[in-house]
Amino acid sequence: MDLLGSILDSMDKPPTISNEKKALIKKQRDEHRKQQKIETERLKSFREKIEHDVNEFLNDENQKEYTFPPMDQVHRSIIYDVAEVASILAHSFGEEGIDRHIRLFKKEYAPSEDQLNVLRRGEEWNDDIAKKLKEEKEREAKEKQENFHSKKRKIDFIPNTNYKDKYKHIIGEEAALEAARKTEANSSYGCVPCENKKDQRSIEQTLADIKAKKKKMKEMNG
Repeated sequence: MDLLGSILDSMDKPPTISNEKKALIKKQRDEHRKQQKIETERLKSFREKIEHDVNEFLNDENQKEYTFPPMDQVHRSIIYDVAEVASILAHSFGEEGIDRHIRLFKKEYAPSEDQLNVLRRGEEWNDDIAKKLKEEKEREAKEKQENFHSKKRKIDFIPNTNYKDKYKHIIGEEAALEAARKTEANSSYGCVPCENKKDQRSIEQTLADIKAKKKKMKEMNG
């Protein structure tokens, strides 16, 4: 204990804070809390104003959109929150730090992707632009369809020769035509004629043939 005590006594004591320093720290802390309270009240007042503007926008049947002036990200986040509670659409446009702003849309007048793209470019949406974009889409769709049919025609296979003429010198012209008629595609059996798939024998004849076949096999095994 004596050794430890002597070591502690030899060490420098921590600097003491004067009463003036303590008073200054307390004043700064109180000022910070005061500014926080003021900022909280200011944002609360701003939210109440936004809620009022949104309610008026919803109750006005003639308004489809509502545009707020440019503001910082903190205030825009409040608008987004109010819009979500009110079940309306909110989109940001403009450049951050310059003219970034929010525009509200009622759900029954939700903007199309073309409209959003035009607004993001800093242009105003109107009926003329909507008509122009619609015509461009219809023209592109027509060109795409024409290109598809054009490619399809190119890949359609057209034989250079008639297969019936190919074997005519072997089996004769009449036989080739008859064979072609018999092998025409059938909806039920494919390319084999229906008559070839039917058993023309009677039941008695079938049983007799089976019996004769078994007898023959028995004789061969004996």
